[in-house]
Amino acid sequence: MDRYRIIASVDKPRGAKGEVVCCPVDGFPLLLQPGMALWIVPPTLRGPRQVEVRSTKDGPRGQQVRLSGIDDLSAAEKIAGRYLLAREADLPGDLLLHDPQALVGLKVVDATLGDLGSISAVMSGPAQDVWEIQGPYGTVLVPAVPEFLVQADDDLITMDLPSGLVEASR
Repeated sequence: MDRYRIIASVDKPRGAKGEVVCCPVDGFPLLLQPGMALWIVPPTLRGPRQVEVRSTKDGPRGQQVRLSGIDDLSAAEKIAGRYLLAREADLPGDLLLHDPQALVGLKVVDATLGDLGSISAVMSGPAQDVWEIQGPYGTVLVPAVPEFLVQADDDLITMDLPSGLVEASR
């Protein structure tokens, strides 16, 4: 059975050909890609319920998106304020790392130091997120950057942190 996630909100119409501005939700990055199948929720009484991304253009406040079946300003206005769902299977494999709600409670281990504890909070920043980890070293703040990540799955994150980072953040 497929699982779905809300990945974006339709902020406003943008253009006479049905383009809309979509913004990521829940701390996700911009995830909309051409060819991606999406579902509009709540659905409109008239108009498409399932759409496909035709094109995207990243902008300062989200993505300008063309969707199949949304071909004019009137149709775009009808879906403003709604959300876009995608199949989890169609989303990037590292989605867990962008989902603050899913990260809280996960166990984190370092390749050298071993158990660091569990993520207790995720602080979103302009450059990267910072994970607050509570464990045997007390409260440790770790930048969530790909260079430190070794492996991530549903219940454990393995990192290779630079020497001194844990001690410096305490």
